[in-house]
Amino acid sequence: MERLDTALLPVRELYTGEKIPCMGLGTFGSDKYGAEQVSNAVYGAIRYGYRLIDCASVYQNEHHIGEVLQRIFQEGSVQRSELFITSKVWNDQHGEGEVISACKKSLSDLKLDVLDLYFVHWPFSNYHAPGCSGDSRNPDSRPFSVEEFMTAWLQCERLIEMGLVRHIGMSNMTVPKLEAVLPLCKIQPAALEMELHPSFQQPELFAYARDHRILPIGYCPIGSPSRPERDRTAQDVADTELPAVRAAAEAHHIHPAVVCLKWAVQRGQVPIPFSVKEAQYTANLKCAAEDPLTEEEMLAIEKEDRNCRLIKGQVFLWEGASGWEDLWDPEGVIVKG
Repeated sequence: MERLDTALLPVRELYTGEKIPCMGLGTFGSDKYGAEQVSNAVYGAIRYGYRLIDCASVYQNEHHIGEVLQRIFQEGSVQRSELFITSKVWNDQHGEGEVISACKKSLSDLKLDVLDLYFVHWPFSNYHAPGCSGDSRNPDSRPFSVEEFMTAWLQCERLIEMGLVRHIGMSNMTVPKLEAVLPLCKIQPAALEMELHPSFQQPELFAYARDHRILPIGYCPIGSPSRPERDRTAQDVADTELPAVRAAAEAHHIHPAVVCLKWAVQRGQVPIPFSVKEAQYTANLKCAAEDPLTEEEMLAIEKEDRNCRLIKGQVFLWEGASGWEDLWDPEGVIVKG
């Protein structure tokens, strides 16, 4: 495998001044790929030029990825300081003391002394069993609570003080939730993971994050074709079929998925596409280093926004919720303290 010259890739900057790669590799294998396949892809991706690896305890593959990271470091081709590794605390470990324990477990599994960025994966403690059906409901689930969220967040701040993580972030938030919790934070989030792709651009949340010096990191950047079946509905839009995306693909002689990634990088978010296939993950990263989209193509794709959320989170709903929209603060739903 040829290696990409990482000097050709743009970088982003966190509010601390820390540089972060413009694109990362996601490691959520969904229902289709096992831990060994994912970790093998991490190995190949780092060897090619990826420097940002997005992990999470709930993906159930951090131990395998840790073995790969150890192998990489032992080979000497990449130093720890060159990589930016993230992880996330899962919903069932938001209680007092549990976030710190969860982070220590991820560090142990990943065979690292420190994480570069640690996220609160979802902004509530609602839990679902791995692989459960889309209509599954946990009787202990409840709406967002500022107090409960801050119990988790204050522990994340403590992780920085303990030297276990360098930055902390939030994920799957909304503007009302951010407005409720940011004034209570002693250490602000460095990044916000959010669903971002051409048919779901979240312009209000994106702008809010940027205005508050919070870097948007976009998951599902090409529309998550490997997402679990429970997250699929007949109304979903395929980003690679959008007219402006296909037109740009034809003009640049590339796959429409690559257009989605070019758009993401040029817009200023950090996409974290997932693939276990070498031809795909190498093409994904390489596209950020060459042949940018034109201003006209960027504007045309901006106009393709369909407000099509793919990861709806319905398995986190509580009894009495009217639908998945309640997770995302629709008009009339109060963010509770």
